[in-house]
Amino acid sequence: MSFIPFLTAGAAQAAGPTSLAGSFIPLLLIIVIFYFFLIRPQNKKQKETQKMLSALKKGDKVITIGGIHGVVSQVKENTVVIKVDDSCKIEFNRTAISTVLTDKPAEPEVKEKKSFFGFGKKNKEEKETAEVKEESASKDSEDGE
Repeated sequence: MSFIPFLTAGAAQAAGPTSLAGSFIPLLLIIVIFYFFLIRPQNKKQKETQKMLSALKKGDKVITIGGIHGVVSQVKENTVVIKVDDSCKIEFNRTAISTVLTDKPAEPEVKEKKSFFGFGKKNKEEKETAEVKEESASKDSEDGE
């Protein structure tokens, strides 16, 4: 007994007006997913980059897309002159600037590690101090008896 006739019979029954709407739903779902995961984040990043490039000023430390580090010495309409060394100045297109560096040192973030269920994990030092406290408490209770 073959299952092929059952499959073709089921396909013939489903080939009604509902199959047209059913075929468009996955396509619309794919378009929505592409929008939220690809197009929207790219537009946000492009706006941030444009904002950074428009805010360039003399004295900013920058890195170009080629990896050249320097200080902005002159800002023109479409170009930026970057001082790389005491005697070396290079003129770049504004779009060639990839990052503007800040002088503030990055503060290390201390995040509490959490397990899958949300309970905080103890690091080694906390475990050792807890063990020492337990041992001293047990010794005190033994001495007191």
